[in-house]
Amino acid sequence: MADTQFNSKQFLADQTQAPGVYQMFDAKGDILYVGKAKNLKKRLASYFRNTGLSPKTQALVSRIARIEVTITSSESEALILEQNLIKANRPPYNILLRDDKSYPYVFASSGEPYPRLALHRGAKKKRGDYFGPYPNVSAVRDSLNFLQKTFKVRQCEDSVFRNRSRPCLQYQIDRCTGPCVELISPDDYAKDVHHTRLFLQGKNQQLLKELADDMESASAALEFERAAQLRDQIAALRQVQAQ
Repeated sequence: MADTQFNSKQFLADQTQAPGVYQMFDAKGDILYVGKAKNLKKRLASYFRNTGLSPKTQALVSRIARIEVTITSSESEALILEQNLIKANRPPYNILLRDDKSYPYVFASSGEPYPRLALHRGAKKKRGDYFGPYPNVSAVRDSLNFLQKTFKVRQCEDSVFRNRSRPCLQYQIDRCTGPCVELISPDDYAKDVHHTRLFLQGKNQQLLKELADDMESASAALEFERAAQLRDQIAALRQVQAQ
């Protein structure tokens, strides 16, 4: 049974059938659990049925003193908000995000001189960082397309990368710096990877400042081509921010 301070019947009567996220708190105000639902009313009602609850769920429900609900425009948006809240608050009753494997991520490899970016779905077994989840594959591809044009970090498969003897078409159309044949040094490439990660982490102000500082340094050193590249990166980022 739920905490006597929490009136589940009255609470459920006021709930919506819209998608969203719910946060459960105990009597001290500490967060217990974060969940998402396609239908909030139906999902929340499932916690307060008389039979069929697992011991873990019964223990959770017995501690509930308050539930906060946030309505979202879609189930995908609810998933993203749920994951962010779980990461920020680490509720004790949360386990691995159940829907995690069905949503796409941007994967950035690590531990190699020339890391790659890729769309990723499924178990996170590869060494590197996973940015997301994104609401759909199109959103990932849009991000990868922007990053390829702006920072030119490679997105080719490792098997292709290891076996090239000359740069591919992506280099010819200025969407890659040719790391497969070492046309860029690991140090310079690492800067592009660093800037890519800042973008994926949402640290746009830090990214813009670093690019502006690098542009000034390049200009002072009379490296005008490099300064022009940095200027174009800053312009592209500001355009994305404006949108």
